[in-house]
Amino acid sequence: MSLINSASGTGTNAGSSSSDAISQALGGTELGQMFTKLLVAQVQYQDPLEPTDSSTFVTQLTQLSQTESLQSLTSQLKTQSSILDSLQTMQLGSQVGSTVMVATNSVQLDDSTVNAVVNLPATADLTLQLTAPDGKVTTVSLGSNAVGDANFTIDPAALGLPAGKYGIVVKDASGTSYPVEVAGTLQAVRLTSSGSVALQVQGLGDVLPSSVTRFVGQKA
Repeated sequence: MSLINSASGTGTNAGSSSSDAISQALGGTELGQMFTKLLVAQVQYQDPLEPTDSSTFVTQLTQLSQTESLQSLTSQLKTQSSILDSLQTMQLGSQVGSTVMVATNSVQLDDSTVNAVVNLPATADLTLQLTAPDGKVTTVSLGSNAVGDANFTIDPAALGLPAGKYGIVVKDASGTSYPVEVAGTLQAVRLTSSGSVALQVQGLGDVLPSSVTRFVGQKA
């Protein structure tokens, strides 16, 4: 009995040593260690009368190598993305204080006037619709506008609009709506908890850099 125990212990130690050696050869990564355990178990429990073809192990090793390469590439891309986000934050930080135009469908109104613009592909009669938080819609005629930028101003006091967040839409006579760009001062640039860049714009809150359509210039 003692001889069997001794032999069994020796076999286990040998298997463990082989497993460790294979794992180290695979780079000692977590994925490599998991693959080693599966490979050793596959060898131990294969049918002695129908042993697994050695080419199968080669295929598995190739698949492991490809998987690890993809993981490494993904890690490198994440690092590069983080670096690019940091550079973008620094570059945008130099624009704090500038007036920017932001493509949006809502705007925070107070007692200040708001400048906005839509770009027209053809001459059109435009109508501005402002939807209050309670659902009330205020309609303002913007008149006929030529091709290109149609600039307009929203004066909450003149329109009798209380402070709040309003939906904003500009349509022509046929009901076609156009993307609205609202002007605001870039107040801050920050990284969110998810690592993305957010711009804090006056009257618009946090917006994505992709929402900024133009940098108008810094205030004197």
